[in-house]
Amino acid sequence: MSHFRLYFLTASLFMGLFTVCSAQYPGWQQTADYNMNIVLDTANHQYEGAMVVTYINRSPETLNKVFWHLFFNAFQPGSMMDVRSRTISDPDRRVGSRIVELPEDEWGWQRIESVKVDGTEVDFLEDGTILEVILPKPLRPGKSVSFELAWKAQVPRQIRRSGWMNQEGVEYSMTQWYPKLCEFDHHGWHSNPYIGREFHGVWGNYDVILQVPAGYGVAATGVNTSQRSITLPDGTPGVAHRYKAANVIDFAWAADPDFIEEAVEVDGITMRLVHQANPEIDSNWTALADYAARAMAYINQDIGKYPYPEYSIVQGGDGGMEYPMLTLITGGRSLRSLVGVTVHEMAHSWFQAVVASNESLHEWMDEGFTSWAESRCMAHLFADPMKPESNPHQWAYAGYINQHLSGNEEPLITHADHYKTNRAYGVAAYSKGEVLVEQLGAVVGTDVRDNGMRTYFKEWSFKHPGPHDFKRVMERESGLELDWYFQYMMHTTDAIDYAVESVVADGDALNISLSRRANMPMPQDVKVTWEDGTATLVHIPLVMMRGHRSLGEGEILGQDWPWVDPTYQLTLPTHNLRAVKVELDPEQLQADIHRDNNVIEFDLTKAQEAHQSH
Repeated sequence: MSHFRLYFLTASLFMGLFTVCSAQYPGWQQTADYNMNIVLDTANHQYEGAMVVTYINRSPETLNKVFWHLFFNAFQPGSMMDVRSRTISDPDRRVGSRIVELPEDEWGWQRIESVKVDGTEVDFLEDGTILEVILPKPLRPGKSVSFELAWKAQVPRQIRRSGWMNQEGVEYSMTQWYPKLCEFDHHGWHSNPYIGREFHGVWGNYDVILQVPAGYGVAATGVNTSQRSITLPDGTPGVAHRYKAANVIDFAWAADPDFIEEAVEVDGITMRLVHQANPEIDSNWTALADYAARAMAYINQDIGKYPYPEYSIVQGGDGGMEYPMLTLITGGRSLRSLVGVTVHEMAHSWFQAVVASNESLHEWMDEGFTSWAESRCMAHLFADPMKPESNPHQWAYAGYINQHLSGNEEPLITHADHYKTNRAYGVAAYSKGEVLVEQLGAVVGTDVRDNGMRTYFKEWSFKHPGPHDFKRVMERESGLELDWYFQYMMHTTDAIDYAVESVVADGDALNISLSRRANMPMPQDVKVTWEDGTATLVHIPLVMMRGHRSLGEGEILGQDWPWVDPTYQLTLPTHNLRAVKVELDPEQLQADIHRDNNVIEFDLTKAQEAHQSH
C-alpha cells in the first residue's frame, strides 16, 4: 500500500471518528418530572423521601430498564469514590482518605424501600451508587411511565459537595441527594458510578416539599411557592417549604438555623444571597450582592439572557459547586475571592444548567466555557482604567502550557472520570477548555468568536449539544473550515510553537523566515515595527481553513501556509525604513509554548554607532 493511500485512509478514519464521537444532539430529549415529599431528621442527620416521577421516552428506542443515581452511597468506606481518592497519585485534598475514616454514623447512604412502576411494585438492584429497575413492560417511543419510590437516607458528613456540617458550620448542603434518573441519549445510558466528578441530567419539572424543623432557613432550586407550619414525626414543630422549578436538570437545597437572606433584582431576575449571620463575613456578602447583580447583567449581555426567574447564591458545600438556579459556595473568603467563585459558579448557569452538554464526556464544554466567561466578567467587574488588563485569560494559558511541558497532559477527549491525575483533569477541563475558546479568536477573529458564542447559547439551549454542534456554529459564523482545529485541540496533546527564524534586509525588501517547530498548525499574525514607530500587520491563513478571518484596517493578507510545510517565507517592502521588531502573534491569542522565539528585535542605536565607527 502506498504511503499516500495509507495517509488518506488514516485521515478518513480519523475524520469519521471525530464526527461520530462528537455529534451529541439527536433531535430529542427525555423528560423526567419529579414530585417529592422530604422529611428531615436533624437529630440523626437522616431523611425520609417519597416521590412520583413521570418519565417520557422521547427517544426512538424501546427501553426495558432504567437506571438511577444514588450519590450518597459514595460516602462509605470501600466505595469507588473512596478507593479512587486513596489510589490516585494526587488526591483531592478535600477528600483524601476522609471517607474511609468516617465513623458509621457519619456515612452516607440511600436505602430504597420500594419501587412501583405504574402502580405495580417491582424488583430492583442497588449496585453502589447506581439503582437498576427492570420495567415490567417495555417503554416504547413516545410513551410515559410513572415511578413511585420510597427511600431512607443518611446524610454524610460533608466531605465533597454534599453533606451535613461543612467546614464553616453550615448544617445541610443537600446536593446529589435524591434518587435521580440517569440520562439516556443517542449514545445510550449514562449510568456512571459516582466518584466526585461531573454530571449529565434529564430536564424536567420539580415540585418538592421540604419538611424541616422550625427555625431553619432554607434555600433551594426553584421558587418557594408556600410555607406552612407542621408537626414533624417526632412531635416537634416544623415548616413545610414547597419549591417549584420548571425545565431544570437537577434540584439542590441547603438548610441552616443561622441563615439570613438578602435579595436584589437584576434584569427581572430575583437574586438571593443566603448565608449564616456572622459579623466576620456579613459585610463581604452585602458587597457581593452588587457584584453578583453586575455579573448577572454582564453575562446576560455577553452570552445570552438567563432563562429562570430566580438565582440563589448560598453558603455551603466545600468550595463552589453549581446547580440549576442555585450555587453553593464557602463564605469565609476575601471579597475578591468571594466574587470570583460566585462569578464562576454563576456562569455555569448558562453552560451547565441551560446548554448542558454531557459534562462527563465533554467536561471542557462546561468548565472551560464557564472559565472563559468568568475571566471576561471578572475583567469587566474589576477593570482598572489606569492598568488595563491585556489578557484576562493569561492564567488559563499558563496552566495549560505548563501542563503540556510537564509531559503529563491528557487529551480533552478523555472521559472526566478516567483522567490519570486530578491535575490533568483540572487543566484539561478548565484551562485548556478556556484556551480552546479564546484561541479561536486567532482563527476566526475575536468578534466572530464572540458572536459565535452568543449564537451557540441561543441555538443550543436545552439540547445537550456536543463538540460537533459547537464547531458547526463557529464554522457558520466564520465561513471557515475548523475540523483541523478541534481535532488537534480535542484528540491530541500536540502543541503550538512557531518561531521567527531570521530577518534579513535586502535592498528595499525585508525577508522574514518563519517556522513551525511543534506539531499543531495555526494561522499566523506577523507584526513588523519600523524605526519611525509605524507597524505592518500581516495575516497568514492555513490552506485547510478555506478562507481567512476578516482583516483589520491596513492589514495585509499573506499567502496561505500549507500545514505540511515546516517553513514559510514572507517578503515585505521596507519603504526605506529599518525594522526594529518582528513578532508573531502580537495579541498573544495563541498558546505558543515557547513564546521567546516569537520575536526578533534590533538595537538601532548600536547599529548606528557601529556604522559611524566604521
